[in-house]
Amino acid sequence: MLDFIIRAMQLGFSASISPGPLQSYLISSALTLGWRRSLILCLVPIITDIPLIILVVFILGTVPDVMIRVLQIAGGFFLLWIAWGTFQSWRSGVTIGGSEDASLRSTSQFSVLRRGVLMGWISPSPYIYWGTVLGPLLIAALRESLLHAAAFLVSFYATFAFFIAVTIIVFDRLRRLDPRFTRFLILLTIIVLLWVAITLLLSGFGITS
Repeated sequence: MLDFIIRAMQLGFSASISPGPLQSYLISSALTLGWRRSLILCLVPIITDIPLIILVVFILGTVPDVMIRVLQIAGGFFLLWIAWGTFQSWRSGVTIGGSEDASLRSTSQFSVLRRGVLMGWISPSPYIYWGTVLGPLLIAALRESLLHAAAFLVSFYATFAFFIAVTIIVFDRLRRLDPRFTRFLILLTIIVLLWVAITLLLSGFGITS
C-alpha cells in the first residue's frame, strides 16, 4: 500500500505544478481576488475528476484524439475569456491589495469555483492523465483491495489540493507588494494565459503537434 501512496503523492505534486489552464487560472484568481475567495479552488480536482474517473477508467479506457482536440479548442477559448476579464481589471487600474473595484468585490466563491470546475472539464490534461497514468494505477490498486484504491485516491487529491493552496497563498502574498509590481504580475499572468490559450487552440486545430 505504501508504494501506491508514494506514487499518488508524487503524481499529485506533479499535477499541481505542471503549467496548464488550471494553474494559470489559479494564479490569475489569487492575484486579482486574494486567497480567501480563491482557496475554494482546492476542490476543483475532486469535483471535476469524479465523472472523469468513471468516464476514462471504466468506460473509455483511452480518450479518442478527436475528443482531445475538441477539449483543447474549448479550453483555449475559455482561457481567452479569462484573459480578457483579467485584462479589463488590469486596464481599469485596479490596485490589488488596497481597495478593489465593485466588480471584484462582487465575485463570489461559488463563481470562482464554477469557473474552475468548467476549466477542469474542458481541459484535456485530466482526460489524458487519467487515461494514461492515473487510470492504470487506480485499476492496479483496485486489484489489490478497495482500501488500496482509497489510499491511492486520498493521497493523490490531498497532495494536489495542498499544493494548490500553497500556490494560491504564495501569489496572494505577492499581490500585497508594491502596486506597480502587482500590476506587472497581473500583466505577466495575462501573457501566460494567452500563451496557454494559443497553444491549446493551435494544437486543437492540428497546426502544431
